[in-house]
Amino acid sequence: MNRKYVIVVPDGAADQPIKMFGGKTIFEAAEKPNIDFIAMNGRQGLCQTVPPTLQPGSDVAMMAVLGYDPAKYYTGRAPIEAVAQGIDVIESDWIFRCNLVTTAGGKMVDHSSGNISSEEGKIFIEELNKTLGSEHIRFYPGVGYRHLMVVKGYDFPDLQLQPPHDNIGIETEKLMPRGKNANVLIDLIKKSETLLKDHSINLARRNLKKNEATSIWLWGHGKKARMELFKKKYGLNGAAITAVDLVKGLANLIGFDFIKVEGATGYFDTDYRAKGLAAIEAIKKYDIVLVHVEATDEAGHAGKADIKKKALEEIDKHIVGPILADLKKYKNWRMLVMPDHPTPVSTQGHTGEAVPFAMMGDGISGEVHLPLGEKNAVKTGIKIDNGYELMISFLK
Repeated sequence: MNRKYVIVVPDGAADQPIKMFGGKTIFEAAEKPNIDFIAMNGRQGLCQTVPPTLQPGSDVAMMAVLGYDPAKYYTGRAPIEAVAQGIDVIESDWIFRCNLVTTAGGKMVDHSSGNISSEEGKIFIEELNKTLGSEHIRFYPGVGYRHLMVVKGYDFPDLQLQPPHDNIGIETEKLMPRGKNANVLIDLIKKSETLLKDHSINLARRNLKKNEATSIWLWGHGKKARMELFKKKYGLNGAAITAVDLVKGLANLIGFDFIKVEGATGYFDTDYRAKGLAAIEAIKKYDIVLVHVEATDEAGHAGKADIKKKALEEIDKHIVGPILADLKKYKNWRMLVMPDHPTPVSTQGHTGEAVPFAMMGDGISGEVHLPLGEKNAVKTGIKIDNGYELMISFLK
């Protein structure tokens, strides 16, 4: 029987010391007996998933986690999500992430419009298409606040765009697009503010004291994405469990099957148990299974340390624990647990520092038998400088 592999990614779970936890990080403060068991009975260390030349984000970091060099394969975040949505683009098209955001007082307030629903988001995107869409510009609905825009007939060779989630509290005028044809995007953003201002959905959200979708925000641009199939590169067939289009798109690009899980939301309220059970079922069929959980990242963006800690504990209890117990019935197996990047609650944005990882299974041993955490990972002396090389170590 082929060896079975599982990777669990608590997105953005790495963090900095937090005062309310006595100077401990999320990993150090959380009750996570299963993750710690893997660290203490296997190997832990640090992994640099984000190259210094690229912006920190799940697009770049998850590519590295999956064993692909971002410097070689990365063309932008939005093109990956376009693959997940099955949007047909040509080589000259530019694809943009189109967030529904909340701005107030001239500043970026919320990158997710109060975690707006997919149903509400779709209505907004349809309105944008009717009013701002053209033969050159088309909007596509996604999940929650995460949508896409495709632009034809323009070139953006030196465009600089700012991710909204990394710029909470910053003046929007300082964040506006810069570069050739940036005026096209600025015009769309400004017009969206007028269009959305007194929309019936926003009026209802206003009455409920919820954050409104006051504007679109364009970022994560790039051109058509292509990647080498995982089966060809590593000789294994795989599947991915995730609630976000970014990871779904990466899975599609590398030939992983996508496993949809009812109740998986990409937010704090996701069904952790359902994800764990889906992974156990998938292990029967596939050589390698990726389980990605967005909740820890969203808690980091919201600046909620207590919710981020709780989310990591839920991942440990309902995903890592049951999978670890199930894997032991196979003769050969390995399991890896690691965040893709840090999302510190203090800054509410992504950073590019190395993240802690823990792996366990046949043929894996370590010298530092301590719970998984940023400080303990440093003590091991193990540091993977090129994040994509961790996959080679994990598989071989």
